[in-house]
Amino acid sequence: MPSRRSSNAKPSRETLRRWRAEPLLAGVDEAGRGPLAGPVVAAAVILDPRRPIEGLADSKRLTAKRRERLHDFICERALCCSVAEASVEEIDRLNILHATMLAMQRAVAGLRLRARLVLVDGNRLPQLDVPAEAVVRGDALVPAISAASIVAKVRRDRLCQQLEEQYPDYGFATHKGYGTAAHLAALQRLGPCPQHRRSFAPVAAALAEQGAQKSEY
Repeated sequence: MPSRRSSNAKPSRETLRRWRAEPLLAGVDEAGRGPLAGPVVAAAVILDPRRPIEGLADSKRLTAKRRERLHDFICERALCCSVAEASVEEIDRLNILHATMLAMQRAVAGLRLRARLVLVDGNRLPQLDVPAEAVVRGDALVPAISAASIVAKVRRDRLCQQLEEQYPDYGFATHKGYGTAAHLAALQRLGPCPQHRRSFAPVAAALAEQGAQKSEY
């Protein structure tokens, strides 16, 4: 059975060296757990040690322009890269944690090469059939996880741009689905669109208010 480990402790130097020596190490990260709308996106990346990519870092610490540029480098230079989603329907049915784990499973399964070790950002692991370890703040410690973080974030942002085109009154291109004041105001004014997560409290509240208003007529 594949080994699985999760720890809040910072990896030792020996552990970091072991990870760097693994040629088929896949980094995994997600984007979109917190927003009120759209799918959660996961990416798995196996970097090519012969084609290093400078500037890899936690996607949240990079500008959108820098992320886009690094995304293209990663897709061009990595040994393989896989992106997967869990839909809004799956999020509402399973809950966001289990849907995120499902998206990660799909991303790893979609890799062209079979990883010998999978490192996942955070403190939880999806069910995988390969050895896997959870790494807290892995997107800042492990280049392959940093790469996965960037790919997942860019793909998720592009999906939000598509949502903007489908539902222009909600402002998805600006807030990316997060519960900003502008987004909550749009929810109150318009009610949820088909891509809103009904299981999230602000969306459920907007639905209830919409139902109450209809019942008055």
